[in-house]
Amino acid sequence: MIMKTGRLALKSPHEVRAAELCEYYCANRDYAKEYEPIREEAFYTEEYQNTALDMMRQEWETQKGYCFFICLDDQVIGTIALNNIVMGTFQSCFLGYGLDGRYTKQGYMTEAVQKIIEFAFQEVQLHRIEGNVMPKNLASRAILKKCNFTCEGISKKYLKINGVWEDHLHYVLLNDAIE
Repeated sequence: MIMKTGRLALKSPHEVRAAELCEYYCANRDYAKEYEPIREEAFYTEEYQNTALDMMRQEWETQKGYCFFICLDDQVIGTIALNNIVMGTFQSCFLGYGLDGRYTKQGYMTEAVQKIIEFAFQEVQLHRIEGNVMPKNLASRAILKKCNFTCEGISKKYLKINGVWEDHLHYVLLNDAIE
């Protein structure tokens, strides 16, 4: 599956190759360090990325998660995902994303988030999307605000990022159309 926005293509794990992901992750290794968990060296190999792609494809098949790769002119410049999808009476997921440092402050991630919201609410029929952001990540907070997420509070020592348990602001967007 490939979803298009005005400038981007959001490609499913079925549409990308491990080599493309290695290139993206290696190019952003230092840039992303501040906002991601510590990665083992194996993460930056094609073998690891092939295994990761297989797992992502399985999540698609079981409807537990939908990861997309943000592409500009057929180059992977980011990732965006609906993770830990729970249906039934909850109909919720977590939103996660990352962008190549060379492409920040150009509106690409806002564009991708708007498209994934459309997919989550119209195609997957989710009621709630949750996003958690470190307070110091002003750019990510601005994206969520532009996309109409509401901050519901802070989760203390929520995720271990770059070796440190970091507080995160908890943002939520509700799908009023299915209420």
